[in-house]
Amino acid sequence: MNQAHPHTPHHGAQHGRRQEKDADGQAEILDLDAEVLAEHIASITAWLPLKTGPRQIVDLGCGTGAGTFALLDRFPDAHVTAVDTSAGYLQHLRAKACVRDLEERVRTVQADLGDSAWPDLGSPDLVWASASMHHMAHPDRALRSVHDALAPGGLFAVVELAGFPRFLPESAPEDRPGLEERCHAATDRFQAEHMPHRGADWGPMLTAAGFTVEGERTIAVNIEGSHSEAIGRYALGGLQRIRSSAATELSPEDLTALDQLLDTDSPHSILRRDDLAVRTERTVWAARRT
Repeated sequence: MNQAHPHTPHHGAQHGRRQEKDADGQAEILDLDAEVLAEHIASITAWLPLKTGPRQIVDLGCGTGAGTFALLDRFPDAHVTAVDTSAGYLQHLRAKACVRDLEERVRTVQADLGDSAWPDLGSPDLVWASASMHHMAHPDRALRSVHDALAPGGLFAVVELAGFPRFLPESAPEDRPGLEERCHAATDRFQAEHMPHRGADWGPMLTAAGFTVEGERTIAVNIEGSHSEAIGRYALGGLQRIRSSAATELSPEDLTALDQLLDTDSPHSILRRDDLAVRTERTVWAARRT
């Protein structure tokens, strides 16, 4: 599921076009996330304590399919049911499945996992939820729903990020060092109000829902991006989204410096920097329905 900030509903054609453009931008960020962090996602799927290769997998909050395709690559005999609230993301995922000749192994389901009644997801051997559980308004209820859906002995993998990645060195930009951290501090306050479960320890909650937690692993991500066009675009898209919620809390000087980074025609554009990296952490919990 995406890392975007929640939007306040509005009406009208202009807002519809803006939402469509915004969804397109977020889809690009999710695709870049999958491209840049592909090795890390693959290492998580390889680490999962599976007794046999799963045949039926559910990807909860699949976004544009980073987990779906990593799981299809890892388990060549598996079929994946990809679930998300966004029809646009699911359409994007189906298109990618067709390009990769995988459409026979993917089923998409549009559903709001915050609802009390979930769609029939079959009896999967593996449920994967990457960066989606913290969006749940009632995570305890969602965990019980996953537990009840899993086949006996099935595995639930919860993957969460420690916030959105950092890209700039602390000394950047030169005239406003530490700008990126101040932007994140502003958005963290916003997200703490709207997504209180982000950064939670899912182990006790999984146990309370009836699972046996068989493993927990934190993976440090630090990818140098000095020659990576994808990391530059990933950084640009991420900071563009952060700006919308951080702008009101930033000083005028910080906002000017941020806008210079985001201006692709500026000599200060983030796309022109050769000191970018992707720094974050991912934690995964592997829990079994016993």
